[in-house]
Amino acid sequence: MTGPAERPLLFLDVDGPLIPFGPPPRRPRSTSAPGPAASTEEGNPLLARLDPAVGPRLTALGCDLVWASTWTDEANETVAPRIGLPRLPVVEWPDTPTDEGPRGLHWKTRHLVEWAGHRPFIWVDDEIGATDRLWVAAQHRAPSLLHRVDPGTGLTDGDFAVLADWLRTAVPDRSTGPDG
Repeated sequence: MTGPAERPLLFLDVDGPLIPFGPPPRRPRSTSAPGPAASTEEGNPLLARLDPAVGPRLTALGCDLVWASTWTDEANETVAPRIGLPRLPVVEWPDTPTDEGPRGLHWKTRHLVEWAGHRPFIWVDDEIGATDRLWVAAQHRAPSLLHRVDPGTGLTDGDFAVLADWLRTAVPDRSTGPDG
């Protein structure tokens, strides 16, 4: 059973789910004066693809959000402020990814299961495959959802519906906030 201190984890990748690789989004540009963020966007034009509405939607899911991206702590510095997220914990990857496990197992999979421990978790990434799902089902005792996002579109309303539905059914007794 999951209590207030054990909300589900949501492991979040950046490239693909938050920064889609498809055509640029057609969102209205802010009319505010450019600030420090503008210079970083010039250095990485893909940052303009971040949707500021995604952060509040992720927070509203009632999970403990964790960066599970090769962006590591740079996600806190560069991505989080643009999408309305606070600083999040960061999964620290091994210096050399391991090839242990069955063929086709993503290099992140084992590490995320270890990081989750006994807690339920969602993993949102654009590189999840069938082998990852089978391996996690066999190795992780708590509920888990490995949700592959289309890297051409990033997180969509349909993705958020899947995440919310899974949380309602797989982890119905989860806390909706840090204080329960």
